[in-house]
Amino acid sequence: MATTNDIKNGTVLRIDGQLWSVIEFQHVKPGKGGAFVRTKIKNVLTGKTVDKTFNAGLKIETANVDRRDFQYLYMDGADYVFMDTSTYDQITVSAATVGDAKDYLLESQNVLIASNDGQPLYVELPPSVVLEITYTEPGLQGDRSTGGTKPATLETGAQIQVPLFLEQGTKVKVDTRDGSYLGRVND
Repeated sequence: MATTNDIKNGTVLRIDGQLWSVIEFQHVKPGKGGAFVRTKIKNVLTGKTVDKTFNAGLKIETANVDRRDFQYLYMDGADYVFMDTSTYDQITVSAATVGDAKDYLLESQNVLIASNDGQPLYVELPPSVVLEITYTEPGLQGDRSTGGTKPATLETGAQIQVPLFLEQGTKVKVDTRDGSYLGRVND
């Protein structure tokens, strides 16, 4: 059992049976009254962010979250199979746990998987990935009504907005956090 004095960014707390990750914290000692800890916490599974205040010295339950490198191998039905890069053990992760990461996931790509008591919590991709455009309409010269962008389908099936000059077969760098186009990649 830890206390609120042990709270740091990245600490994972177990509150009401759910896991919450500390994004920000601040120890506050007002002139009047007792000290307290103001935190901004994020639900590990749902991604919901809330503000929570704890009294100083209060006992809190921390959770042990193991973050390890894995390599994506293949899809097995609706589930995804990953291999631990250090032990070569394979694990199966549900599509719900993988979530939006599936839009940028290619075979043999390295990812970070956080787990608690052997249960995978979420899959964390690198900040950007290089993917090939499999389909996009030809851009019309002088068409600026769409802000100079057009939709493009990537090799993973995800759709993003790209500049008009890009064509099918071009490799592009994509931000995995928001799905935005970062630039063209020359081989």
